[in-house]
Amino acid sequence: MAKPNYQFEKRQRDLAKKNKQEEKRRQKLAAKAAGSSGAAADSEVEGEERDDAAELPATDASNSTSA
Repeated sequence: MAKPNYQFEKRQRDLAKKNKQEEKRRQKLAAKAAGSSGAAADSEVEGEERDDAAELPATDASNSTSA
């Protein structure tokens, strides 16, 4: 029987946590830039329904165009 690779599992958890924090930071910046509470509410709902891997490229593109 194979031995569990705890370091790999921990690294994956840490990366997922870091990505989630970064996504929250981006959403807060986008909501702040929009300046409306309606945009912030929409981004929260969108954040719950989406898949992180599918949303990251679109978020990066929106940040580069606004910068």
